[in-house]
Parts: sequence; structure tokens; C-alpha cells
Amino acid sequence: MSLAQYSSPPTLAEAMQALAGGTGARPLAGGTDLLVQMKLGLRSPAHVVDLKRIPDLMALTLDDNGLRLGAAVPGAVVTANADIARTWPGFTEALGLIGSSQVQGRCSAGGNLCNASPAADSVPALIASRGVCHIAGPGGERTVAAEDFTTGPGTHCLGDGEILVALQLPLPAPRTADAYLRMIPRTEMDIAIVGAGVSITLDESGVCTDARVAIGAVAPTALLVPEAAAALIGSTLDADSLQAAGAAATAAASPISDKRGTAEYRRKVVAVLVRRAAAIAHSRITEST
Repeated sequence: MSLAQYSSPPTLAEAMQALAGGTGARPLAGGTDLLVQMKLGLRSPAHVVDLKRIPDLMALTLDDNGLRLGAAVPGAVVTANADIARTWPGFTEALGLIGSSQVQGRCSAGGNLCNASPAADSVPALIASRGVCHIAGPGGERTVAAEDFTTGPGTHCLGDGEILVALQLPLPAPRTADAYLRMIPRTEMDIAIVGAGVSITLDESGVCTDARVAIGAVAPTALLVPEAAAALIGSTLDADSLQAAGAAATAAASPISDKRGTAEYRRKVVAVLVRRAAAIAHSRITEST
């Protein structure tokens, strides 16, 4: 692994300048993906721009507006925050699945999103919880829904010189909970062959009034599945509605077959995970009230 240049700018403006202009520069939010790719010869950036000295990318704010999470905040900081874990348990658990304890000290939700792996664990959970991406660039600031950020395997919507600054999770409505589940070939520290994130809201009578369902590792990008959410809304999450939500997830999936799992297997498993994640979210609401 060779590196022509490394810099760690202290301001967002300097980082954007370093990344603009087709110079072959790559941002580094944690390095847990980029450094491995460089070691394997998959990437050879001319310039690595470390973002961890930029205050906006390392800030974490939790208030009445929800969570604003700097794109380079380490996963370990998020998973250790009891308030975040209580409010978004599914997202917290998903982020905590990335690598080992040592990796957690460097990895970030923003880096996981920007790496644009179809199997990224935190992304379906981020989508299910209505995550919004705050982006800054030479043309100013803009926001993009989390489900629209990734455009394909390894690609995303960031333009020349643009940087993902923060992720925003709106404060959930009362009686809302989320959950994330994945299927991996090994018992731990493996890449998901299927992932599913679900967020639901129940009224006082136990009827689902709102839902979001997102699936990962079964398409070129993580997918929001409105049809699966529609199957849950208006129900008490009975067996029929859960079955319909799972079937909608299977219908939306377009997985590949590889050495880690066949497309047919992934289609079956995604339905199971959606049903189970919805049931876990449901139990989290009922057990807390």
C-alpha cells in the first residue's frame, strides 16, 4: 500500500478544496473500509483527506429535533450513548454490528453510508428511521433522504468536492420503535447476506399508524419498501399483516447469487427478517408502556 499524500484539514472549507477538481483525493472518515481497500489494491488514491479534525463532522447533538450525528463520529460513541440507544435501538444495534471493538473506535455511520456497500448494516436502519443526509460542497448545502444517497454498489450522490457532513434522525413520534436484523454466514463479524430495518408507530389501541421498512444486501442499494410498510399500517401486526409485509419485501428484492448465498435463499430470508424485525419493534413499544 503506497500513499502519495495525506492531509488532515481542520475546516470543512479546506477539506472540500482538497477533494475538489478531480485530484484523485479520497475522504477518510474512519478508514475501516478505505484502508482495507488500499491494502488489497482496490483503491489507490493520490491523496487521503482525513476528516476527523473537522468539528462539524465530529459533533453529536441530541435534542427536541432529534439526533444530528456528525459523519465521522465513531460508532463506539453512538453505541455507548444510552439516550440514543433508548430512542433508536435498531439503528444503534445496526451500527454496533460493524466490525470488532477496535473497529468501532474508528468506523462511523457516515463512512458506512459513503462506502456504499449494498450490505452495509447501518443503512437499512438509518432509512427505516427516516434518516436525512446533510451535504456541503462548493455549491452550498443540501439535504438528501438516506434512501436516495447511494446510487449503486460503491457509488453515491456526492458531487465533486462535496462532503457528507452529518446524518439527521428526526425525533420519533410517541409509541414508536425500530429494530434491525441481519443474516450472516458466520456467528459474528461477517458481511450480511440479508438485512432488514423496520420502524413502527402504534396508537393507544395497538394499531399501527405508521411504518418504514428497509432491506439491505438484496439489491444494488439498500431499499425502502413502501409496500411492506403499507401491509403493516392499519393492522395490529397480526400474522397476516406480517406475512404480507414479508412478501412485499421479497417482491422488492433483486438479489444476486454468490458463494455466500443464492438469490432464492436471500428472497426467502428477507421476508423472515422483516417479519421478525417488525415483531421486535412491536414488542419494544408494548413492553415500554
